[in-house]
Amino acid sequence: MVRKILHVDMDAFYASVEQRDNPSYRGKPLIVGGPPDSRGVVCAASYEARKFGVRSAMPCSQAARLCPSGIFVTPRFEAYRKVSSKIRQIFLEYTDLVEMLSLDEAFLDVTQNKKNIPYASQIAKEIRERIYEETQLTASAGVSINKFLAKIATDQNKPNGMTIVRPEQAEKFIESLDVSVFPGIGKVTLKKMHALGIKKGKDLKEKSLEMLDQNFGKSGRWFYAVCRGLDDRPVEPFRERKSLGAESTFAKDLENGPEIFRELSDIAEELERRLLQKPFPGKTITLKVKFSDFTQKTRSITEDYSYLDKNELYRIGSKLLEEFILESGKAIFPIRLLGLSLSHPESTSKNSQIRIEEQEDLFPSLF
Repeated sequence: MVRKILHVDMDAFYASVEQRDNPSYRGKPLIVGGPPDSRGVVCAASYEARKFGVRSAMPCSQAARLCPSGIFVTPRFEAYRKVSSKIRQIFLEYTDLVEMLSLDEAFLDVTQNKKNIPYASQIAKEIRERIYEETQLTASAGVSINKFLAKIATDQNKPNGMTIVRPEQAEKFIESLDVSVFPGIGKVTLKKMHALGIKKGKDLKEKSLEMLDQNFGKSGRWFYAVCRGLDDRPVEPFRERKSLGAESTFAKDLENGPEIFRELSDIAEELERRLLQKPFPGKTITLKVKFSDFTQKTRSITEDYSYLDKNELYRIGSKLLEEFILESGKAIFPIRLLGLSLSHPESTSKNSQIRIEEQEDLFPSLF
């Protein structure tokens, strides 16, 4: 059976909620995050701010330089969660196979749906209309035969658009894509691909599995599959949590050992609080350190038991700090961010494996 997969992504979600709730922000470059002179990062930027080059995860100070007229507002996560819950309820009216990737993004499997609508494109159209009617916010959508194609399709017509990639269109669609839009291809991988003459999906498809394995390791198998339109990953309503963490970006860089350990203690306490809210049996604890030049280091330790309290989290985090980050009681470089996270070495789902096989050429028209 050919699957019918939707990917729905809210448009500039946090910023759009703020513009909806405060009419004075509408049509203006809005930046959701910390103050412009802070060490915080941008959580979201309106499309008006994006024209200046402002992007999510960018330091707020950089965003302020790029967009001097930008309006900075503090995130209201409770308001975003409330809207997200309403959107999810709309999804569930059509299918129980809803995989929320974040507050503003989801995959839906509507191969068999509660309203017996035969066309996935009609479902996507209805969902987008319902979202706007009930939240006054716009969403973009991608419709195709698997997650990979649906997600890429969404980005083809944002904001407030929809793209359908029918089975018979998939091959040409993928061949025409810049490989930079493929999930899993970041700046380093993209540079390597360009050096190998791989710029389009068509170029990637011409490479052998052996060549991709040799140059990209495990990711090579993923690239080999998706450039052929192969992606068997199911839509998982109950996604297995793979990590839980807490981190802090400091108002000024830290160098002094005692001060760094005090901050680490606060982070351990925050992680304990989150564990009490969302229990997670992680056995691997990772220390994350970002230095003043934005370089980053991580160090991990795995035990045969789960970490549950702040004292144990702090003890292990301190050990990692002393062994790898400090010299004579001081940081090897000034530190701008510290984080602790828990993960489990056996958390990867076996259902997430990509199966490479011959793809059927003839698909019924289901879109």
